Amino acid sequence: MKAVKRTAIAAVLVLITTILIAPNPAQAHGVMMMPGGRTFLCWQDGLRENGQILPYNPACAAAVAQSGSTPLYNWFAVLRSDGAGRTTGFIPDGQLCSGGTGGPYDFSAYNAVRSDWPVTHLTSGATIQMRHSNWAKHPGSFNYYITKNGWNPNGPLKWSDLEPFGSVTNPPDTGPAGALNYYYWNSQLPSGKTGRHIIYTHWIRSDSNENFYSCSDVVFDGGNGEVTGVGPGGSTPGPSVTPTVTSTPTPNGACTATWKATDTGWAGHFQGEVTVKNTSTSSLNGWTVSWTYGGGQGFDGSPWNGVLSSQPPNVKVKNASYNGQLSPNATTTFGFNATGSIPNPAPTLTCTSP
Repeated sequence: MKAVKRTAIAAVLVLITTILIAPNPAQAHGVMMMPGGRTFLCWQDGLRENGQILPYNPACAAAVAQSGSTPLYNWFAVLRSDGAGRTTGFIPDGQLCSGGTGGPYDFSAYNAVRSDWPVTHLTSGATIQMRHSNWAKHPGSFNYYITKNGWNPNGPLKWSDLEPFGSVTNPPDTGPAGALNYYYWNSQLPSGKTGRHIIYTHWIRSDSNENFYSCSDVVFDGGNGEVTGVGPGGSTPGPSVTPTVTSTPTPNGACTATWKATDTGWAGHFQGEVTVKNTSTSSLNGWTVSWTYGGGQGFDGSPWNGVLSSQPPNVKVKNASYNGQLSPNATTTFGFNATGSIPNPAPTLTCTSP
């Protein structure tokens, strides 16, 4: 009960802080949530239970040290009120991630050339569901680009580094504005991409000149939307919260799985983390964790550090390409954002290996 009260108080503090900081003139807001834009993932990385923003990620921490936490309380406001669909010649090279310097907040720190920004793991040529916050809802188009093969990640991002790979007009959204709802659409990623890249998204409102800009750091390594570089362990997005429901390990052959669910403070959502442990005397080469939901719970996006292979209510999550091999007594974790209420009691988890 104390944990629930603390979380509720934290949610109120975050809401009050955001309202006090947000400027009056800017009414439409939004940034990429999948693959996550720098400001969105840094906000998730740094937000603590008491409403403070104290980043774990070194790139996010450097950005806060340079320009303070106010931009991250307004992670959805990388905008130009005079954008009017303009790109080259309007926003200078090297300032693409901040949308230049004419917006309501100083996002210039998020132009920094670094290799340690939070990153989303993707597969070249795969189809993903792209998501853009609808913090305020407006009609318009989303144009999205990706860095060209051979671009220099050790230099400032320039318009000439980008090539378009899709656009969409007035896509559907998941719910009302002013929350963690989003516009969504399916897009096929370009083929022939390897290693690190940046996906750049430009939201052009059709009912005003206001435009929005997002830099999303990605790596093409066979991933399925997993996010790393976020949270105390480097792989768990979201605010630091207090565990409310846990389960005991359920032995099943070579591995066990332990569930931990946390209350994020957002009504109808929670966050889960599962720890997989190799309990055998030999190395584990792959694992699958299964459980059954009984209360209509679902997934809000793809898990990180795991691959969803069976949807609720009969859930199965398999290892990612990089965390399936575990030596004896070694552990790994995967996490997810979920819809619905936290299951109580916790579901029974079963871990199996090939």
